[in-house]
Amino acid sequence: MKAMILAAGKGTRVRPITHTIPKPLIPILQKPVMEFLLELLRQHGFSQVMVNVSHLANEIENYFRDGQRFGVDIAYSFEGSIKADGELVGQALGSAGGMRKIQDFYPFFDDTFVVLCGDALIDLDLTAAIQWHKQKGAIATIVTKTVPKEQVPSYGVVVTNGDGQVQAFQEKPTVEEALSTMINTGIYIFEPEIMDYIPPKTIFDIGGDLFPLLVEKGAPFYAVAMDFEWVDIGKVPDYWHAIRGVLTGDIKNVAVPGKEVKPGIYTGLNVVVNWDKVNIQGPVYIGGMTRIEDGATIIGPTMIGPSCHICAGATVDNSVIFEYSRLGEGVRLIDKLVFGRYCVDKNGAAIDVKAAALDWLITDTRQPQPVPDHNERKDIQAIRSAK
Repeated sequence: MKAMILAAGKGTRVRPITHTIPKPLIPILQKPVMEFLLELLRQHGFSQVMVNVSHLANEIENYFRDGQRFGVDIAYSFEGSIKADGELVGQALGSAGGMRKIQDFYPFFDDTFVVLCGDALIDLDLTAAIQWHKQKGAIATIVTKTVPKEQVPSYGVVVTNGDGQVQAFQEKPTVEEALSTMINTGIYIFEPEIMDYIPPKTIFDIGGDLFPLLVEKGAPFYAVAMDFEWVDIGKVPDYWHAIRGVLTGDIKNVAVPGKEVKPGIYTGLNVVVNWDKVNIQGPVYIGGMTRIEDGATIIGPTMIGPSCHICAGATVDNSVIFEYSRLGEGVRLIDKLVFGRYCVDKNGAAIDVKAAALDWLITDTRQPQPVPDHNERKDIQAIRSAK
């Protein structure tokens, strides 16, 4: 069977992570989110996967290659252009436009197929969803979930009749405008005939353009609500909650990697830490080749990536620290995400510590480290006031 993973977006709502990492490669405890999707597809008999790429396309293609090591065949459809110097310039065609580009190249989608957004963890029974789709005689089916009303502005909202046929589709309405709390999960089942509704060589979105058109035309367009685990990482707060969910065990389909050295404390290879002289309270994951100095405090749920350096007296509480991060002496990080030169709070507000001239607080372990003025040691709240 055939499937498509949507991987061409810039991931603007997950910045600063997506400045250098495309959304499908965002790691969930060191494993890219798209890798989980490939595993799910393989489990349900999908062996041919098409991936549309644009932003940081080379990163995705270089990681997944032809898919052999993941047990599937993968091909890529690049959306954009190339400069004279060889630089790729991404120009996404929209999710539906990307589907049509692949089909126009050569009719790849010749039977019922699945399309998945590349930025969510799911454990859906795809086989059961496809069976439901075929029983309805649908040309398109959305898999849906129900969310609290205050969350609907982040999603496409679906309204159906008693038979499950979609009557209205709202792309990210306000709370006041929303006609339902049943939302689009970015999991779609299509028949090849869906291409007749998508104009060629045009930027065209599945949620914003294709679905409203199907409703307008009265096409056999359905939604099915299913009970499954769905963890969206479309925004920084979502990602922060996803990491916490894995560490606490609330997300069941992702195992914490590494070795459990103490109850709730997992480490990768060659971690340097004097356990008698640090305060580490799980659940915590510490990546390989990381150094934790004496006097440091780490309180879970917290993830510290590989090749990090947590200096003496530093505190990391309920936070996510990406690889090669050095936290200076006495730094306090509470409810934060550290990625490169950025410190982001759990609501997504980012501070560029380099621009704020506070490099000694958070910097890169691969760079020579300056000796800080001990009178300038401050907790992370100083970053906000210095911005």
